[in-house]
Amino acid sequence: MSGVAPNQAQDLAWLLQGLGEEVPVIRGSVLLSADGMLKAAHGFDRTSAEQLSALASGLFSIARSTGTKFDDSNEVRQVVAELRSSQLFISWAGYNSVLAVLAGAEADPAVVGFEMARLIRSVRPFLHTAARSAATTADRDRPI
Repeated sequence: MSGVAPNQAQDLAWLLQGLGEEVPVIRGSVLLSADGMLKAAHGFDRTSAEQLSALASGLFSIARSTGTKFDDSNEVRQVVAELRSSQLFISWAGYNSVLAVLAGAEADPAVVGFEMARLIRSVRPFLHTAARSAATTADRDRPI
């Protein structure tokens, strides 16, 4: 399994840009670790990208918990939320990685879902996020 090094994370933004070019109704997208850390973004300023990452992580986690309780599996393929003027798509994107896409209300969910799945399938090994190592006592006591 290949994880993305911190300096490679920003290089993934071009993948998200390509997705937006392929499906013009996509307003923006973020690639995040399953615990909500932003890895790459396109179409959002930094603050909005980080907020969407946190929200997508929470929704993905709720879906996993629901699957564990009611489906005997924690595998989540996709979470979709239909908002007033947008649609939010959240998909598993590889080990410990999630892809979230915000599209306009006019978007065809089948097209957005298909293109997300195609992107994920084509570059999945590069989307993996390595597990975080436990912080040492010295790391926890260090000021931020």
